[in-house]
Amino acid sequence: MSLTKFESMLKTNAIYFFDLVEFEEIIIHYLDVGKHSLAKKAVQLGLEQHPESIDLKFLRVELYIFENELDKASTLLKRIELIDPNNDELFIQKATIKSKLGNHQEAIINLQKALTFTEDKLDVWSLMGMEYLYLDDFENARLNFAKCIDVDFEDYSALYNIVYCFDMEKEHEQAINYLNNYIDINPYCEVAWHQLGRQYFMLDKFDKALTAFDYAVLIDEHFIGGYLEKAKTLEELEDYEKAIENYLITLELDDPTAFAYVRIGECYEKLNKFDDAISFYKKAVHEDPLLDRGWILLTNLYYNSENYEKASYYISKAIKIDESNAVYWRRYAEIKLKLGFNKEAIIGYKQCLALNYDALEIYIALTDLLSFVGEFNEAIDLLFRSQKTYKDFAEVEYRLAGLFFVLDKEKHGFNHLIVAMKIDYEYHTILNELFPTVYDDKKVQKLLTNYKKALE
Repeated sequence: MSLTKFESMLKTNAIYFFDLVEFEEIIIHYLDVGKHSLAKKAVQLGLEQHPESIDLKFLRVELYIFENELDKASTLLKRIELIDPNNDELFIQKATIKSKLGNHQEAIINLQKALTFTEDKLDVWSLMGMEYLYLDDFENARLNFAKCIDVDFEDYSALYNIVYCFDMEKEHEQAINYLNNYIDINPYCEVAWHQLGRQYFMLDKFDKALTAFDYAVLIDEHFIGGYLEKAKTLEELEDYEKAIENYLITLELDDPTAFAYVRIGECYEKLNKFDDAISFYKKAVHEDPLLDRGWILLTNLYYNSENYEKASYYISKAIKIDESNAVYWRRYAEIKLKLGFNKEAIIGYKQCLALNYDALEIYIALTDLLSFVGEFNEAIDLLFRSQKTYKDFAEVEYRLAGLFFVLDKEKHGFNHLIVAMKIDYEYHTILNELFPTVYDDKKVQKLLTNYKKALE
């Protein structure tokens, strides 16, 4: 009724009287629904009708802080302090300003003062917990949130924060002890069972995690988070059929998500049900076309089944979304190589190196491609570049030997061949695979034979 009357007043420009409680209710309503301009009007009119109201002044401070007018908020708080220096809200708002300025220690000092003046300590402890979180002081944060739980056992926000603090300190066993003690008192709390399951999961205790998630969804059969975690746990236990069942439940309870579709697809893939896997991966990318993970999973499935044309189509989708992913470029190069598109494969491997994906196998694959298309000097330069990271590798030395022989630089060829044999003589067969004419050369054969005799 007060709200309707207030909005009617705004439309007609009439002036109605509201008592203090009515103004507070109107302002708090507008703040809660995010209508700050109307809240400001209500504060202004409220102070015109009740100029001495401390509560309305605090609401004006709150609006100043929201609009980041911190100097105005501080000035008004100083005026309030002259009138009511022991008001807990005074120190809470001071703390809020200090926090917004990044002065979290000073915010805590103000909140400690607020504690001495308030009977409702729960909100202050919660605020103190958050300030300690900003300082990465997880122990003190946890202790303050624990005080909130002591007062209100169903303060699930505080419970989440306590577990978060344990997580950040990697104290999973302590978290389990805390949650078990909590569950002893409040056994029908699905949030606690869910968090307990997460802790067991992080410790790879999947059977215990599964039990905890079972309790969570028994208590609340619409608990999507519980079903998701249960499904992930079943995956770890390699019970993929049941994992799929639980992921499907989440799709029934809420709008479908690309995440769930992908996980279902991965389960089917592990069950070697590739058609089903493809079906769900396609659902995932339909749901979220920018989900590059869905595209790369499709790529890999088609690549592994030797359907390189389709693999090529899907890898292009993944790269279009994330051009800086070197793993995608490697797969691109491998696919193009299978299709016989050597120039495109070379581009793919070069992109890998440009993105600092410089594994030895990338250097080797690109070198072999460059050698195949007759770019011998570029191949040699690439191998020398690889030696900055990969010294004394037979894979590199034998290829350098072969390339130098091809270019009729026998001296360099023999030098690298000797180094290569010293590293790994048995690997010399790579010369026959990559450079058969070099391998069949009588001088090369003589050196290989003599070196083998020397080893015997």
